[in-house]
Amino acid sequence: MDSIYQHFRPDEKEFIDQVLAWKQYVEDAYAPELTDFLDPRMQQIVNTVTGNHGAVSVRAFGGYKESERKRILLFPDYFSPDEDDFHLALFEVHYPAKFVSFEHKHVLGSLMALGLKREKFGDILIGEGRIQFFAAAELADFIQMEFRQIGKTPVTLTKMQLDQAIRQQQHWLEKQATVSSLRLDAILSAVYNISRQKTRMLIEHGLVKVNWKTVEDPSFQCGEGDTFSTRGYGRSRLIRVEGKTKKEKWRMVAGILK
Repeated sequence: MDSIYQHFRPDEKEFIDQVLAWKQYVEDAYAPELTDFLDPRMQQIVNTVTGNHGAVSVRAFGGYKESERKRILLFPDYFSPDEDDFHLALFEVHYPAKFVSFEHKHVLGSLMALGLKREKFGDILIGEGRIQFFAAAELADFIQMEFRQIGKTPVTLTKMQLDQAIRQQQHWLEKQATVSSLRLDAILSAVYNISRQKTRMLIEHGLVKVNWKTVEDPSFQCGEGDTFSTRGYGRSRLIRVEGKTKKEKWRMVAGILK
């Protein structure tokens, strides 16, 4: 079993152990297991660890088709999941939009101030003066009672149906590239068409996040599902690694948020 770890980063071992425990539970109890909201990299790990042809199947859903953060349901062969099995709640935030505006970080910061883990919340949707967010349904009553302000601005919440989610106009432009390695500086250089020297400077100055965590090591090894946020350049994602060329370079497909 130890051999599975060699395909992932050392700091991902704890999460891999959790995935293996979920998988074992489904096999032993012959019952489904629902995760918290996972980022794209975590979703990739779950899919890789569980495989596609075993006794345990997986399905992901985050509330709407284009969702980034999703809950994953691991289930045995007899089970046929539907949307209700993901136990999602959608809230709309009511606030004085004529007098104040909020960004994603403001909403997330106020949600985290409730004392809940990030994994209990899904995507935060902002558009046309409206704010919505997805949360784990088992915490819906607590959130509705306790979430009373963003910053110093009083707010109220209304629970919505999932099909009432704000339609996000995100568009990911896919880009194929060849890189000498899967180092962070090499990936970002290819994605944004900037020099390795420039990407190293951005990384070392703390201007790059990988999966929402600041990474200051240019040699950081990237993997499928990693999401990058680079100050001044926006967000991108390593969608797929397609193997090596005859010259031992990596073929990859990246996505750039437009």
